[in-house]
Amino acid sequence: MAIPDYQSLMLPLLKIAADGKEHTKREVLNRLADRFGLTEDERKELLPSGNQEVFDNRLGWARTYLKKAGLIRYPQRGHFQITDRGKTALAQNPVSSTSRTYGNSPSSLNSTL
Repeated sequence: MAIPDYQSLMLPLLKIAADGKEHTKREVLNRLADRFGLTEDERKELLPSGNQEVFDNRLGWARTYLKKAGLIRYPQRGHFQITDRGKTALAQNPVSSTSRTYGNSPSSLNSTL
């Protein structure tokens, strides 16, 4: 399987956060890699710069866009947690996610729900 793009990671990441607990990117990285059936080589594949793994980078972007949309928050450095707005978005039973679905800012999310 190909490494999923950041948009494909947004909904599964939000669903993990749905428990209301604080999570770290490191904690969910392997969980999502397993869910997407990534091989060890795919998990270790580096960006062209050679400085970061592709999957880790894409997970970081998924988290960033969820934060910009107001669906998660960063209660402390390195941690994220679902917001009430994120819970509302999940209650809509989205089938997939894109940055367009959730918007790139909390204000644009209002027009989506």
